Amino acid sequence: MANVQLEFQASAGEADPQSRPLLVLGQLHNLHRLPWAQLRGKLQPRVTEETWQSALSTLNPNPTDSCPLYLNYATVAALPSRVSRHNSPSAAQFITRLVRNCLPGGANRCIVMVCERSEVFASACALARAFPLFTHRSSASRRSEKKTVTVEFYLVGQNNGPIELATLKCLASATEGVRLAARIVDTPCNEMNTDNFLEEIKKVGKDLGITPTIIRDEELKERGFGGIYGVGKAALHPPALAVLSHTPDGATQTIAWVGKGIVYDTGGLSIKGKTTMPGMKRDCGGAAAILGAFKATVKQGFKDNLHAVFCLAENAVGPRATRPDDIHVLYSGKTVEINNTDAEGRLILADGVAYACKDLGADIILDMATLTGAQGIATGKYHAAVLTNNEEWEKACVKAGRNCGDLVHPLVYCPELHFSEFTSAVADMKNSVADRDNTPSSCAGLFIASHIGFDWPGVWVHIDIAAPVHAVRASEDPLLNMVSPLGCNGDSPAEDMERDSKRRRLV
Repeated sequence: MANVQLEFQASAGEADPQSRPLLVLGQLHNLHRLPWAQLRGKLQPRVTEETWQSALSTLNPNPTDSCPLYLNYATVAALPSRVSRHNSPSAAQFITRLVRNCLPGGANRCIVMVCERSEVFASACALARAFPLFTHRSSASRRSEKKTVTVEFYLVGQNNGPIELATLKCLASATEGVRLAARIVDTPCNEMNTDNFLEEIKKVGKDLGITPTIIRDEELKERGFGGIYGVGKAALHPPALAVLSHTPDGATQTIAWVGKGIVYDTGGLSIKGKTTMPGMKRDCGGAAAILGAFKATVKQGFKDNLHAVFCLAENAVGPRATRPDDIHVLYSGKTVEINNTDAEGRLILADGVAYACKDLGADIILDMATLTGAQGIATGKYHAAVLTNNEEWEKACVKAGRNCGDLVHPLVYCPELHFSEFTSAVADMKNSVADRDNTPSSCAGLFIASHIGFDWPGVWVHIDIAAPVHAVRASEDPLLNMVSPLGCNGDSPAEDMERDSKRRRLV
């Protein structure tokens, strides 16, 4: 899959499936609305209309189903006919699975995605996840040919006209960001160390015409970033704080996305075991997601100030490693007694959000991280956890997750009951909870929030462990506005004038 080029076209054209294998994908009731005339040129002479109708009649998705149309060159696959209220109407997770399992092989392939217009964005991102860019399989290195998968959307239901060029461009930007984030997460630390992650940031900056701000190594210590420096100081490749800033004319509010970029997490001196350490190359997922999202968002014309803050470190073991009982002074000025070096992500994010607040003047701060193992217990494998100081934002994040396919579900926000878990006798706080049975995912998020203050008047959102699209009404792109929590109905001119009020947030 690593050498696959993904192309979105208004029309994929006609071709014999034996020369260009085909997958037709959608919910069963939508597949029945796909006219044979739309498919004829992609299936004939191998498949007749009778065969197509017969295949549809055999499909019984529970939750999915598929049927070959012609040998292994053409397949039709059905998504779940209905989903629950906590799932995305697009059934995005099933799209990725079906493409991986049912798309025929070949150097030049085609997918016809049948869905409603409101599901296009989520469906495209789900398709992108089926084609990872990273591989080190020796067989892949021997194959130099580039493979192409062409995607054509056939829209049903309301607003079912043809896909516009602007929409195709938006899909290309979004899926490029998805695949970039996945490549970084998939790459092992012997290649994706902090040096190379910085190079990825610089490449995105160069593509967007932005020069990143980078604070590294001993300068972190000198400037007071005790969290990032303390976590990463034992590693061969030094830690860093990097910032990409998009500051367009006419911006009325400032948004900061802060990403956890632990390129590898051994657990430090509180070391992980042999079964829990493998896979910790993925601990940079928050920073990787923000890099991909920032690139896509800026390319689509974001209208407000947007800063992407990357907190990069390798939590390594060595003579300089942080010890339990050490006390660090973080960028907020607060002191933290370390009682668990494997609770390192909150330390670097605390520095990141404090920087976003103090130095960048952010009105809205969103931090994103692969923060706690307990998140999977709290909200499961498919729903990221969201913790925020604003109830309306909580609702909006859940709605945005359903719209774009990156599902989220709320955590309990109650600092007056939970922050006492971090009580220290010798410092402002400890970095890990006293009672691991008392909503540890919520507590971990509260640790981060405490470094901007629970009385901070801005909006703070914490996402534990995901890459959702943060699509406020700060873009002219119609597709992004459709998946925005505000819905697809545009603001009136009078409401647009109110954007200069810093209290006008997402909802």
